[in-house]
Amino acid sequence: MKNIFYLLVVFLVLFSCDSDDDVIIEPFVPFQPTAFTLQIPQYFADKLPAPVIPNDNPFTVEGIALGRKLFYDPILSGDSTQSCASCHNLENALTDNNLQFSIGIDGIEGSRNAMPIFNLAWNIEDKFFWDGRSIGLEGQAEQPVIDPVEMHNTWQNAVVDLKNSTEYQELFNKAFPEQTDIDTEITKELTTKAIAQFERTIISSNSKFDKFVNGEVSLTANELEGMSIFNDERGDCFHCHGVGNNNPLFTDNRFRNNGLDTVFSDIGLEMVTDNPQDKGKFKTPSLRNLIFTAPYMHDGRFATLDEVINHYSEGVVISPTIDSQMLFADQGGTQMTSIEKAQLKAFLLTLTDNEFTTNPAYQAP
Repeated sequence: MKNIFYLLVVFLVLFSCDSDDDVIIEPFVPFQPTAFTLQIPQYFADKLPAPVIPNDNPFTVEGIALGRKLFYDPILSGDSTQSCASCHNLENALTDNNLQFSIGIDGIEGSRNAMPIFNLAWNIEDKFFWDGRSIGLEGQAEQPVIDPVEMHNTWQNAVVDLKNSTEYQELFNKAFPEQTDIDTEITKELTTKAIAQFERTIISSNSKFDKFVNGEVSLTANELEGMSIFNDERGDCFHCHGVGNNNPLFTDNRFRNNGLDTVFSDIGLEMVTDNPQDKGKFKTPSLRNLIFTAPYMHDGRFATLDEVINHYSEGVVISPTIDSQMLFADQGGTQMTSIEKAQLKAFLLTLTDNEFTTNPAYQAP
């Protein structure tokens, strides 16, 4: 009798519930990545156009964090031993440990020197590699993964490895959230977008020269004279690398034949454009952080900064596509004196940003 009573009570309680009440299901609200504002040095803002940021790949805190992790993770290489950072070491201003040519996962040596990675958000040409074969940083990030001499992988395999990682699934969900409650589909395109976001945040702008421009320090007499040599025909550097404090990048990001050879084993830009007028033209690199980025030129032929200066002073050779800005090519170079060379070098070393190579924001996460 007691059990029947309890059953009756339960029945009455259940029956008293309104059967018309629906279970309330909260609508799905997709995760909203945190917008990130690039901190642009005032000197850059005063002298340069706005950074090149694609409309379909805006900065977010989560996207940058994902790109930073991918940059340092060897997961993208064919045998998971090599990352982007393997050939772009922060201590060397994101070049390759003073090597003439980088070595890929199969022990094969490349044929061009690793370019530094900084201030790329202001590349108005938006063309990358020494020969300009990739458009945009997103396009640049695609190439090393599939290059048989470098990371020697396929994007299909790289994406599978990323999908098999629960950590990466979570990071992609946050950086590029779907508008539904399903996981983000990890793709090559999203991977390269994240890497590009991180690379666009990498800024070098705190050298002695920058502090001089900002009125914080003075340059020595030799450094000041070296700046004058840089900015006039004695050094003739300014045509390609910017005039004084009017080009913080110290490159025009254009492609030029700077009088290295008369016969070219590497034809440079012509390989991309198929235009004979582009034979022997290579991207003008920045002169910032030269103390960290040796060896120099597209093929790393010069081991020291002194050799570079000597080239422009008396080592220039003429070929049909030599750049029109090489004003003294017909006499082998600008013919600087030994004192002028030393003063020019003193100025170039003021472009060293020691804080850049130890910046925690650019180190491995």
